[in-house]
Amino acid sequence: MKRFGPKIVVLLIFVGAIIAYRHYNLGELLTLEFIKANQGKLQEYYTGNQLQTLSIFFVLYVLTTALSLPGATVLTLLAGALFGLFTGFILVSFASTVGATIAFLISRFILKDYVEKKFSKQVKAINEGIEKDGAIYLLSLRLIPIFPFFVINLVMGLTSIRVLTFYIVSQLGMIAGTLVYVNAGLQLGSINSLSQIFTFKLFASFALLGIFPLVAKFLMNVIKAKKVYSKFIRPKKFDYNMIAIGAGSAGLVTAYISSAVKAKVLLVEKHRMGGDCLNTGCVPSKALLKSAKIIHQAKNSKKYGIDKIDVSFDFKNIMGRVHKVIKEIEPHDSIERYTKLGVECVQGEAKILSPWEVEVNGKVYTTRNITIATGASPFVPAMPGIENINFLTSENLWQLDHLPSKLIVLGGGPIGCEMAQAFSRLGSSVTQVEMQERLMLGEDQVISEIIKKRLESEGVNILTSTRAKAFVVEDEVKYLIVEREGVESRIEFDEILIAVGRKANVKGFGVEELAIQLRTNGTIEANDYMQTNYPNIYVCGDVTGPFQLTHTASHQAWYCAVNGLFGKFKKFKVDYSVIPWATYTDPEVASVGLNEKRATEAGIAYEVTEYGIDDLDRAIADSEDHGVVRVLTVPGSDKILGATIVGNHASDLLLEFIAAMKHGFGLNKILGTIHIYPTMGEANKYLAGNWKRKQTKDYIFNILKSFHEWNR
Repeated sequence: MKRFGPKIVVLLIFVGAIIAYRHYNLGELLTLEFIKANQGKLQEYYTGNQLQTLSIFFVLYVLTTALSLPGATVLTLLAGALFGLFTGFILVSFASTVGATIAFLISRFILKDYVEKKFSKQVKAINEGIEKDGAIYLLSLRLIPIFPFFVINLVMGLTSIRVLTFYIVSQLGMIAGTLVYVNAGLQLGSINSLSQIFTFKLFASFALLGIFPLVAKFLMNVIKAKKVYSKFIRPKKFDYNMIAIGAGSAGLVTAYISSAVKAKVLLVEKHRMGGDCLNTGCVPSKALLKSAKIIHQAKNSKKYGIDKIDVSFDFKNIMGRVHKVIKEIEPHDSIERYTKLGVECVQGEAKILSPWEVEVNGKVYTTRNITIATGASPFVPAMPGIENINFLTSENLWQLDHLPSKLIVLGGGPIGCEMAQAFSRLGSSVTQVEMQERLMLGEDQVISEIIKKRLESEGVNILTSTRAKAFVVEDEVKYLIVEREGVESRIEFDEILIAVGRKANVKGFGVEELAIQLRTNGTIEANDYMQTNYPNIYVCGDVTGPFQLTHTASHQAWYCAVNGLFGKFKKFKVDYSVIPWATYTDPEVASVGLNEKRATEAGIAYEVTEYGIDDLDRAIADSEDHGVVRVLTVPGSDKILGATIVGNHASDLLLEFIAAMKHGFGLNKILGTIHIYPTMGEANKYLAGNWKRKQTKDYIFNILKSFHEWNR
């Protein structure tokens, strides 16, 4: 209650002022008729009491504007009639801006927190726009008298625009209108209605003045573009509509969409078609995880009622299967397939010579648009002694032809956790080293703990809050020196997998020479339309982020293709509102939207509902009765803010929540949907049931109990 006390006081004062205004008919004092009838008396009073009149008028005008009361227009006319053009303009200009700022602050004080909690996603989008262009849009609204000024004051109070910015822009933006009305007040006697002032001609003039900031912004963008293009000669004709550099998921989708709409497109890849996902990432890792899971299930056959399954395997054969899987999927991303789709494919290193020229294998190609889709590579930290060992990364891991006896996995993210579990199941002695206090830092702590316990139960030695410091080789034995709680120790290993993150591939193809802007994290900077600082050079995928996910790269690629080819008519802002991802440990971890960690960091109110998969019939039947479904909702609503599932096939189960968030239906709809029995998918419905029970108050059940007793 203490938190709401000051707000209630301010609200009561505001409401009291409105009631007093209505009760005493103060509105009649601020009409054109009243002012005209008493103009002589007011003029006489002003002549004898100039300073007092100016002070009273200033306070009255501020109060009228601050409380959003009707009458500000009439007071502006009166200022011109009483004080003349110069004095009247100065007085009204400052009084109106002070009053508007007070109204703005009242709105922010009383309503902003509520609106941000109730409409957090919409407010976030508005605030991002305000952060970039708030001053320009506010100035346009002030100059174009379509929206009443008091509405603008109240609405802007709900945004993140700074108070000083609001004040300065309002002061400037209301100059034109103030001058018009104060000047009209000089002929107050001949004005019979406000419509005589506000003619269509004047309205049109205001409208033209109002769109000036938007036109100015457009011109500034044109000037900025001309500046970056100034040192290059634009070709008169182009060989291609689009050149995509990189044939991973981002480049492939850019090329595919461009070709589908009959544009002429060139796809350049210096290494292997399909990029990291096919060759060194998603595909090989899932193939290895499957083999490791089969071995793990065989070794634990007793829980399925099978006394014993003898397992023997050759690690080379398992790796052979990994490469066989890659080969089977390879045609989907092949040069042959994309050539049939109408894409010209060239293998070789691309070099961007200018915003319209790309050199490959000594030949220069011209293009209207370029999409950079060069991906990312494993980040390898510079540590003493690293030059003395042959370390593994996600790129060369798949060339391993022997099963390591002692494996260190450096990193506690998705790749680190997946590979630590896989190699442990295959028989390696695995130690996982993570510098942070827990694994999978992006997930909630309860999720991290589930995965940690599972990995430890399978024999993985997990060292969190542990920093890798150096490598040492003594008598041909390799050691990693680590520090934990100030104490150094050595860990012996045969092989070490470094999985501590990825860095964007931005070197060697013209980014430096063209001064394409980078972010502080080394990724290429892009605006909401996926454009770099060169408007015709686009970027998508891991090389720009913010999500280094295959499906996000494909998502961004659509915007690169469509905005690049049709942007002169219509451009589309990239939408990151519903981005799912998964870690393919066993059990899987799949997430979409907010979890408790991210919601807390963003200051977003939420309710969390859980359902334990150990209760699910199908999970029990499959001996997969472990994990949890966790969903965040808007307090008092079934609207889903985010979902996290830990369990068998969690990435598949998550699809229902992804669809709900994307298409705007909530837990009530999921609860009302028939789910096949017995399936893992029922977990989502039971989660919705748990949420529904929490919403039903105890007194309702007590009433129902009494009703049924009476009915018996």
